[in-house]
Amino acid sequence: MRTRGLVIGGSSHCGKSTLAQRLGEALDWRVTSTDALGRHPGRPWPSIPAPVEEFYETLSDETIYWFLRVHHTNFWPLLARTIAEEKAAGGGFVLEGSALRPENLAVLDDAELQAVCLYADPEFLAERMRRASGYGQQDARRKRLIDKFITRSLRDSLELHEAAKAHGWRLIDVADAAGLERATEQLIAELRV
Repeated sequence: MRTRGLVIGGSSHCGKSTLAQRLGEALDWRVTSTDALGRHPGRPWPSIPAPVEEFYETLSDETIYWFLRVHHTNFWPLLARTIAEEKAAGGGFVLEGSALRPENLAVLDDAELQAVCLYADPEFLAERMRRASGYGQQDARRKRLIDKFITRSLRDSLELHEAAKAHGWRLIDVADAAGLERATEQLIAELRV
């Protein structure tokens, strides 16, 4: 059966949006980010709304991650509807976001969907987030908030990677630039068929 949709999962700063845009342009497929559908308190930079600041300032790392997983669970019905609507619209589509959990997509058992999980070793991802946040120029308080976000994201990356392996998703290590390029070209070739 021909693939009509690709879902790209992975934690924050894995390059999901970049890959989705590249594939969408190469294949002339629609691209949707789950961030456009609804957000969990995200990056505590460049500016921090007061509720997001309070979220990272007052909650434990465990509670912050718990809230993320609850958000993903509650978000799943909307994502399932979005996938169904994209399929009904015809043509191909790419849907990307960290809320695309392998354990949820497994219930769809849809042969017209392919799934990819982007991942990297923790230090690579942490450094990406530090660079993006301007970590070296932040004050001590802001660094604490960024560190909490990084801790949450690294745990999510590990759990997503393990779940993706368990559910047979294609895994792409974004720290390996040459491997990422090969995997991207291979996806384009496969999905053009």
